Order: sequence, then C-alpha cells, then structure tokens
Amino acid sequence: MPRKPRTAVELSDAAAEAVRDLIHATQSAKGELVYPGDAYKTVASLKLLTQRLPQSFDQLSGFLGRLAQTGAVTADYGTPDGHLVDARSALASAAITAQTLTEHLDRAHSALAPLGYDIDPSSNAAAAGLPTKVAHCSAPCPALTESE
Repeated sequence: MPRKPRTAVELSDAAAEAVRDLIHATQSAKGELVYPGDAYKTVASLKLLTQRLPQSFDQLSGFLGRLAQTGAVTADYGTPDGHLVDARSALASAAITAQTLTEHLDRAHSALAPLGYDIDPSSNAAAAGLPTKVAHCSAPCPALTESE
C-alpha cells in the first residue's frame, strides 16, 4: 500500500517529537551516550538538521507572501499585512539564527573528530560501570563491554 504523503504540519510535529525523544536519549541517566563517537555522530545529525531549517523558513515566508497577495487573510486585531510582515521578518531572523547554530555545531563536530576513548581498567571508569576498552570516535564505535 502506498504511503500517504505527510503534510507540513504533520512533519513539523514529528520533528518536534523527535527532538523531544533526543532530549530523553541524551540524559546521562539513560546511558545511551557512552563514547565520544556517540556525541560526534549526534552533533553531525543535529548540524544536518539545522542546515536544512533555513530553507523551510524561507519557503514558509514565501507561502505567507503569496497568501498576502490573495487579500483573503483576516486578523483578529491589527492588520493582516502587519502580522504577515512580522511573521516573515521573524522567519528571516530564524533562518539566520539556524545558520549561526549550524556554524557552532560545525565547530563542535570538528572539535569532537579527533577524540577517542581509552580508559585504564583501574581508573574510575571501571568503578562507574563505564567501558574500559579502546574505541575511536570518528569511526563507528561499537558498544564495548567487559566481556570483549
């Protein structure tokens, strides 16, 4: 059965829910982040997300501009044009902010690239229940356990 195309509203709701899930997954108590490579890959994906946001904001702004030309938009207070101008201005600012966020994530991603994981079994890591094997960050970091 062909999959029904999802609307912009459904996709943005799903994206918000995915970020909520990410927040839970990155809590230290969850233990889902173990190696520097886990942070490296997570930051890379977040950077990709923020790189794509400006296009969505620009397209929303374009939609609002076309909507304004219809003359069919109403407002509960003020003028529709005033609200549309404010919304489009805020979306332009959001695009710039997303670009800035991407730049910062790129710096974090680059800073994480050379990191590896090498813990001496006699260190605090073993007492804390953390892995004591060696893993390097920029390659896939398999889950290492004491039994390996």
